[in-house]
Order: sequence, then C-alpha cells, then structure tokens
Amino acid sequence: MFEFNQPQRNTGEFFKQLFFGKNVLSRLILINTAIYLLVNIIGLISNLLGLSATGDISPMARILALPAELGAIVTKPWTLFTYMFLQDRFFHLLFNMIMLYFGGMIFQEYLSQTKLLWTYIIGGIFGGLFFILAFNIFPVFTSITDISIAMGASASVLAIIIAISTYVPDYTVHLFLFGKFKLKYLAIVFIVIDVLSIESNNPGGHIAHLGGALWGFIYAFSLKKGNDFYSMFYGFKLPKFTWNNKNSKFDTTRPKSGRPISDDEYNYKRAASQEEIDVILDKISKSGYSSLSKKEKEMLFKTSNKK
Repeated sequence: MFEFNQPQRNTGEFFKQLFFGKNVLSRLILINTAIYLLVNIIGLISNLLGLSATGDISPMARILALPAELGAIVTKPWTLFTYMFLQDRFFHLLFNMIMLYFGGMIFQEYLSQTKLLWTYIIGGIFGGLFFILAFNIFPVFTSITDISIAMGASASVLAIIIAISTYVPDYTVHLFLFGKFKLKYLAIVFIVIDVLSIESNNPGGHIAHLGGALWGFIYAFSLKKGNDFYSMFYGFKLPKFTWNNKNSKFDTTRPKSGRPISDDEYNYKRAASQEEIDVILDKISKSGYSSLSKKEKEMLFKTSNKK
C-alpha cells in the first residue's frame, strides 16, 4: 500500500529484522504473529478432538477477546489489554501487520520507540472502551451485546497512524495505484471509512477503530503543544529482548568477515543505539544533564558528533 525509497534488501534479512529486530515495532509484530499461531493451533486441536464446533473461534481466543457485556468484562478484565494482540484470521493479521509496519516506520522517523509502544497500548484501550460503551449505551446493540466480542490490533494501529498524521500532517506517502498522498488526507479517509462502515456486519470493530483514532489525535495534538502524556511512564523499564546481541552500542565498523556493513545491519545497530539515547534524553528532561553518568555523557557526545 505504501512505498518508501529504501535500499534493496535480502529477503531473509528483511524478515529476520521484521520479527527479531531490537525495536518495539518488531516486537509488536512478533507478539501479534505468535499469538495468532498459538490461538489457531489450539483451535485446530480443539476441533480435531471435538471440543468445539467447527468454524467457532478458538477456545483461547474466547479467553483473550474483549466481551461487550459488562458482566463478562468483570470476570475477564485482562481482555481490555489482550484483545489488541489477537487476530483470528490470516488476512486480518496480514492487513493489520502491514499497516502497523508502515505506520510504525513513519512514526519512528519523528518520535521514539517508547512513544510508539504507549500509543499502541493506550490506543487499543481507548478502542476497547469505545466498543464497550457503544454496545451498552445504544439500544440498537441490545440484542447482540451478550454475544459480541472485539479482537484485533486495528484500533492500536489506527492510533499510531492518526498520531503521526497529526504530528506531521504534510508527510507524503506513495499509495499503490493512487499516487502521492499527504498523511492528513489518508487519515481522513480512514476515519470516514470507519464512520460509514458502522452499519456493516462489524459495527463493533469500526467503533473501536474510532476510539483508537481519537487517542492518536489527542496525544499527537497535545505533544505538539509541548505536553507529553507518556512522561509518567518513562520510568517504567521495558524488558530487554536479545537475540545473539552481545553489544547494543551503535557500532558501524566492518564485521570480522571483512565484508562492508549492509544497510540493514547499519539500521539495526542504529535502532539499538537510539533506544539508549531515548533513555538518556528522558533522564535529562527529568533530572538535568548533571544527573548523567560519565558513560552516558560520552555516548551522548559521540552520537551528537555523528549527526
């Protein structure tokens, strides 16, 4: 759907970076994909053993999906978080991950990985709350509230896309068959489609999308005004995932093999370094430059000289 002017990549390296890269975007894609595989494998086994009706959603999906009925939510409060990582169909997963990848790539050009993560999570929560409120307020949903569930990353993904569209509205992307589009117009198209689709066979999904979109707009608009709602979370340390990574420093020296470093390797190492820089900058904003250790000051100095 989107096109970027990027160097040609080896397919194997691309997918390795896509799923196992040391960045939040790769981790989100990996988690969504892993849950999809796990849920469907359990569903297949359940069907083969006759434990669930053929065509019904997986037993694990019922545990993770967000119910619309208030009584059910009380017994499964975790679903307000887990539903945003759950896709039950392959094309549902594929479309959401494509949108997440390209939206996340643009997002990370201007904002940090930490902001990407919290936009995904809080956008998903907003989407879930919109879904719950709509199905318990509007009479048209009364007859189906007790059987309705929400699942999918769409609200979270749309929060990311709307956030970056609000933050850099004139950023231009190339749409296949449609040509160049500014992000602000693309965002409007997404929102209009969801509003007009509420009367379709998936009203809950489109309502959840709008909740995610609203959060994306609110956050980016406030951020441009100098208010960062996520600052309260910056002291929270995220788990570090390492895959054969002995040193996360930004090192662009030639590998031992003697071959020149590739664009993918360069970007991979740069992303790892950026995570550390984000932490240092957050520390400066809270406690000032004097609070940095000698090692942190040296890293900040070296990075600033490379730009």
